[in-house]
Amino acid sequence: MIYYDRVTKIYADNSVALDDVSFSIEPGEFASVVGHSGAGKTTLIKMLLAEERPSSGSVFFESVNVHEVPMNRINTLRRKIGTVFQDFKLLPNKTAYENVAFAMEAAGRPEEEIRSDVPHVLDLVDLGDKMNNFPSELSGGEQQRVAIARAIVNQPDVIVADEPTGNLDPLNTFEIAQILKKINDLGTTIILTTHNKGVIDSLKKRVITLDRGKIVRDDREGKYIL
Repeated sequence: MIYYDRVTKIYADNSVALDDVSFSIEPGEFASVVGHSGAGKTTLIKMLLAEERPSSGSVFFESVNVHEVPMNRINTLRRKIGTVFQDFKLLPNKTAYENVAFAMEAAGRPEEEIRSDVPHVLDLVDLGDKMNNFPSELSGGEQQRVAIARAIVNQPDVIVADEPTGNLDPLNTFEIAQILKKINDLGTTIILTTHNKGVIDSLKKRVITLDRGKIVRDDREGKYIL
């Protein structure tokens, strides 16, 4: 379980990113966090990854306060959370296969597992026929699918997707949303931040709405309402 307990984040310029935020996400759940730019969505994600510390309150992952984890164990925590971002963050000099394999190599996985698992996850995101292509040879949607494959290849408990369709056209946006839904159907918890109304309305999953750092709605099968 993921649990935010009365989390407030105030930056040095006195801007309030999060204001007394409390909610939980159950294992296997698909939760979308929506809100206008500056509502606090990205700060919420950074709290879970221990990239930002709360001014007050706590964030728990699997009953562990993530901000009390020693620095030498932070990477162990983060390996349980796969991340997908708006700008893909692929290595341009590596093929799709090599980009995904690199994540496994960094986690110390053996070569036989890499040879077995990388083609499998690329098939899962419908890129089995493009594993030898470089990022420059792939469309934006295909690059994001490689990023998703890289995020899931080490079998994390949670996938955090922070505005993953922000740079994509409507068709690719829909395809990315459906892939995330498929991954969730296989049992992985998904946390999606987005301001794309079409994505939210098509998913018919839980929607947490932020406005000026506060949760103003939390709908179990919601739509994008602001």
